[in-house]
Amino acid sequence: MTTPWGELALARFPEDPRDRLRAWDASDEYLLRHLVEEKVLLDGTVVVVGDRWGALVTALAGRRPVQITDSFLAQEATKGNLARNGVEPGTVGLLTTQDPPPERVDVLLVRVPKSLALLEDQLLRLAPAVRGGTVVVGTGMVKEIHTSTLRLFERILGPTRTSPAEKKARLIFCAPDPALQRPANPWPYTYALPDGIGGVSGRTVVNHAGVFCADRLDIGTRFFLRHLPAAGGGRRVVDLGCGNGVVGTAVAVADPGAEVLFVDESFQAVASAEATYKANGVPGHAEFRVGDGLAGVPAGSVDLVLNNPPFHSHQATTDATAWRMFAGAQRVLRPGGELWVIGNRHLGYHVKLRKLFGNSQLVASDPKFVVLKAVKG
Repeated sequence: MTTPWGELALARFPEDPRDRLRAWDASDEYLLRHLVEEKVLLDGTVVVVGDRWGALVTALAGRRPVQITDSFLAQEATKGNLARNGVEPGTVGLLTTQDPPPERVDVLLVRVPKSLALLEDQLLRLAPAVRGGTVVVGTGMVKEIHTSTLRLFERILGPTRTSPAEKKARLIFCAPDPALQRPANPWPYTYALPDGIGGVSGRTVVNHAGVFCADRLDIGTRFFLRHLPAAGGGRRVVDLGCGNGVVGTAVAVADPGAEVLFVDESFQAVASAEATYKANGVPGHAEFRVGDGLAGVPAGSVDLVLNNPPFHSHQATTDATAWRMFAGAQRVLRPGGELWVIGNRHLGYHVKLRKLFGNSQLVASDPKFVVLKAVKG
């Protein structure tokens, strides 16, 4: 990436030479160019929220910024990119969305996330640290910035306007108003599950901001809950890409002897899963892990993996994450262990499962979804 301070070598995480997706886009370039052209003083505490792969904090490393991210993969990419460009460890502060934010923010740079709820939560958490003189600049592609995005900045921080578009990217300028009466933070959000979905019917779900379908049970998970495998008596189970943890909690409710590992790359998701599990007083053993899929889980140590894989990486449609999840499951399952997957019909996951496992069985289907099972030989 070409920046006003020179060339940077950047990569996504995990690195894949076949991946043609870049670790930055035009909105990152636009923001960095603006900071230099407008001679924005990057003094004091510089906070960067939502940096996709660490491009922004790597470029601004000389100002010792603080990065706040919900993504384990983004944080790992940032570490790799900082090292790749010769930045000393500790130069950039690395915080997650679950960590307390800095007490004072002098410059706030926001890479607009896909989730409006996550943006709301982060702005509300950072608002007490923002002063009247704080420089606030947001950035994103035109298709990511909506009227609702601007209203959120105005409602929480102060008057907001946008820049002209350049290369399909746009900037957001916000002038913080210390006298603004801010709303209370509605996150995390709690609701009761509907009836007709087995043992978790009527039970409590806790969702932190940014987790998929935060205010209701999505139809895919609803269908999956109706077709989960029967309780197996003390199995080691992984809820892979756990989101709010409803699926893993359903397993624990049905089989108190099960050991359930909840895994997701989102810090918000794993916090939600843990809160959901604890809110329901489920007996048994559970572990909650933020990480890169099943990395770190010993080979041949798991009886059952349950998975609803994403097919987007930010705005890009890709099956790379699903493929890595399936391959990880094949590695960690014991012989005879099972991977159960739910997905949209059109995604053709049965083809991938047959390549990896040599088999794929249709468990259930409706006009939109399929539940598939693959058994490790």
